[in-house]
Amino acid sequence: MSHYLAVEVKQHPGVQVMLNTQVRRFTAGARAMFVFVGAEPYTGWLANEVALDSRGYILTGLDAARSGRKGVPDSTGRPFPLEIGRAGVIAAGDVRNGSIKRVASAVSEGAMAVRLVHEPLQLRG
Repeated sequence: MSHYLAVEVKQHPGVQVMLNTQVRRFTAGARAMFVFVGAEPYTGWLANEVALDSRGYILTGLDAARSGRKGVPDSTGRPFPLEIGRAGVIAAGDVRNGSIKRVASAVSEGAMAVRLVHEPLQLRG
């Protein structure tokens, strides 16, 4: 969510924001409910494996190629868009640096990732 929008939402009198909350049961009258899960990238466990930006988002495509990480780009000129710097290893959706943080974009990138995985497999026969 954009910072300006998060500020507006928090200040709205008809909105209750519950951050870092584990909910087991919640009952309330509401016309709508929005749940944001995964707004922060939890990628620290990948730090030794892939290039991350200063906020923990995974670098892909040209960003990964410019990261200075050893072996990136590889001899084939990869990474391609969505690749992390290893042939065939893909990051998609909100965890990716530069992604548009919207559900439709994440779904679209997921669909692209499926194709990027299937194409090389089909070429191998």
